[in-house]
Amino acid sequence: MSRNALKMVTIGGGSSYTPELIEGYIKRQDQLPIKEIWLVDIPEGEKKLNIVGNMAKRMVKAAGLDWEVHLTLDRREALKDADFVSTQFRVGLLEARVKDERIPGSYGLLGQETNGAGGIFKAFRTVPIILDIVKDMKELCPDAWLINFTNPSGMITEAIQQYGKWDKVIGLCNVPVMAMMNEPATIGKELKDLTYKFAGIDHFHWHRVWDNSGKEVTMDIINKMYDGSETGLPKNIFDVKFFREQLNQMKMIPCGYHRYYYRQTEMLNHSLEEFDQNKTRAQEVMRIEHELFTLYQDPNLDHKPKQLAERGGAHYSDAACEAIASIYGDKKTHMVVSTLNRGALPDLPSDHTVEVSSIITASGALPLTFGHFQPAERGWIQLMKNMELVIDEAAVTGDYGLALQAFIMNPLIPSGQAAKDLLDEMLVANKKYLPQFADKIKELEGQGVTVHDQVAATIDEHIGQI
Repeated sequence: MSRNALKMVTIGGGSSYTPELIEGYIKRQDQLPIKEIWLVDIPEGEKKLNIVGNMAKRMVKAAGLDWEVHLTLDRREALKDADFVSTQFRVGLLEARVKDERIPGSYGLLGQETNGAGGIFKAFRTVPIILDIVKDMKELCPDAWLINFTNPSGMITEAIQQYGKWDKVIGLCNVPVMAMMNEPATIGKELKDLTYKFAGIDHFHWHRVWDNSGKEVTMDIINKMYDGSETGLPKNIFDVKFFREQLNQMKMIPCGYHRYYYRQTEMLNHSLEEFDQNKTRAQEVMRIEHELFTLYQDPNLDHKPKQLAERGGAHYSDAACEAIASIYGDKKTHMVVSTLNRGALPDLPSDHTVEVSSIITASGALPLTFGHFQPAERGWIQLMKNMELVIDEAAVTGDYGLALQAFIMNPLIPSGQAAKDLLDEMLVANKKYLPQFADKIKELEGQGVTVHDQVAATIDEHIGQI
């Protein structure tokens, strides 16, 4: 590591989140001796890269810093001798998200970015790309740390560790960050006066909380969840309350994404209402992104706009900056990250990725022991983790049988012929980004599998708005 002249690389640099990343670096200018920031994207993202890259340059200049900000489509040039690499890309751009929402919805199933069929296909598209990035890093910056907040973050981090054989990686999610930002005030406390312990996997974790006298206050926060207090639910999740009796029994706070499983019927009905009204989340994100990039083009804008908080992934980038600063400075910061289990969750294998409270040091994440789950949570976490392992293996190998297994295992996809039909249609719809499944896709197309007309028309309508 070049201790006094850090080279920072962001893959997916044209993302609307980049201004928050730059802001996070600027806030930590005394902790991180940055010399170069490289923002990398692909040709399809060049326009956005130039817009957001020029804004990044204005932000750095306004802060009075002499950092060099480089914009490039050449990933290998950027990675050469990098110290920290962050990843925030979407394979297939928003077009792929439209398909992840619209195609399952046409089968009467949930269309969502990281859950159900959409989440599985996002992993199928993304895992091969992240492994290519790791391959380049091994050659060009073998001492660099990889900070991943490309979704589905847990599965991507798992693939990096298990298939990329890259240990210097931390996976991040904004969901725990938002909980810790919002929950303390509901019980009249500050975060510094509380101890949080999170355990599970990305988008499927629980947490408990204690105050500085050692008293557990988890149930105090749960009580506040039912009086209208703001507890940090992500913007992209419909707010239906958990069953109070269930939380009283588990005495833990589920993350917002548990709604898709604990209140599956209500969440599905809401998703299908949006589908019928052509008001899916992809459309909302398109609207927000259009507004953001219009703002970013203002030559006088040199700070992160407040509208970015509506994007759904607020605080991802700042968490990435804190992880980087903690590794560089051996700060021993408490963060919730995806990392190797190492016994923190004894109900899961020690050599696989979990999302847990950890201490971030110069050697990476040191996970804090959580202990055994009760039978209900143990059953859920073991099913979901093993499903993730099947998804990752299918993404790496292109094994159609494993892809089908993942669909059958997923609690949000009723098993049967319709599940197989949905899998086949989504494979064909995503063929541009699934070379590992090329032979099977060719076979399916030979059998006449297509994206059926009504769905294809509404997808085209959505994509026309991107």
